[in-house]
Amino acid sequence: MKKRILLLAGGQSGEHEVSLMSARGVLAALPADRFEVTPLVVSRQGRWLPPSETGRALEAGRADSGRPDTHRPEPHRPDTGRADHAGESLLKQAAGVQSYDLVFPLLHGPNGEDGTVQGLLTLAGIPFVGSGVLGSAACMDKVMTKQVLASAGIPQVEYRLATRRQWRQQPESVRDLAAELGLPLFVKPANMGSSVGISKVRSEMELDAALDLAFSLDRRVILEAMTPGRPRELEVGILGNDAPLASPVGELSFSADFYDYATKYTAGEATMHIPAELPPGLAEQVRGYALTAFGALDCAGLARIDFFYVEGKNGAAGQLFLNEVNTMPGFTPTSMYPKLWGAAGWSYEALVTRLIELGLEER
Repeated sequence: MKKRILLLAGGQSGEHEVSLMSARGVLAALPADRFEVTPLVVSRQGRWLPPSETGRALEAGRADSGRPDTHRPEPHRPDTGRADHAGESLLKQAAGVQSYDLVFPLLHGPNGEDGTVQGLLTLAGIPFVGSGVLGSAACMDKVMTKQVLASAGIPQVEYRLATRRQWRQQPESVRDLAAELGLPLFVKPANMGSSVGISKVRSEMELDAALDLAFSLDRRVILEAMTPGRPRELEVGILGNDAPLASPVGELSFSADFYDYATKYTAGEATMHIPAELPPGLAEQVRGYALTAFGALDCAGLARIDFFYVEGKNGAAGQLFLNEVNTMPGFTPTSMYPKLWGAAGWSYEALVTRLIELGLEER
């Protein structure tokens, strides 16, 4: 019998459109003789769309056309005892997933990749692709990721954590944290993806605006030291559950000052090099650190793990730093993760099929 798959896409993060592009690729690739796939798009407002609207959203590449969402929750009215209809609908949708064999939550960023949807599916008792609540939440929060990786002995750039309350009540203490790291540095919301809200701060005059931007998006912000020199950006894909495999190492090159949102999602702004041309032994070191991080963070199914590599000068050894762990990376046929596994001999169809098999494994 065919396995019934629910494919969740869209979502409320800045990667909404990327998720829909990935969903179109997965829908086209899954073998029709093995799987019966039902797509379900989540709007930017968090609404789970009915089939007709889901189809239009996938075709258009977005779930909303700029018009106000007419299905947002109505105000609660205690005198009638009437429940919020959007919340009631969400509970019905959650119960409805139990009719499927597996959910593929192809969602990126907050309210999708951070353990929230994973918790909902766990409560519903339905298997799903990717990391569970712990791995998803730990990898979404950059500070928690760094703390776990430090305990595993994985090298990272120096950083500091600041909170919104600290910035509002003791701004000088946050500026002091930046001074400890020195300039230039990066300011990042702790729980955002796709480089949303990230600023490269080159002077003291730019610091406050960068902090205001980051704190407008998250109550926890990370200040991160710059690597010495311009680093090479390396990426490796992980596939598996408790006995994962690591892909060949790839490299991204681009002319922008850093790998910001525009560079990521503008055609021709970045180039993939797979496999990356690296010094002897470095690729295995990258793969080894990636597998260690995957296990330490309790990831499952898949992840794309990103590194900085600063080449040594005058015969000195280079420096390797783990940058971040993505538990649901971009999954279009031209995204880095499928391309990495393509270099290892996995077709796109075989890769998405394997992810469903991994989601159905007992863990």
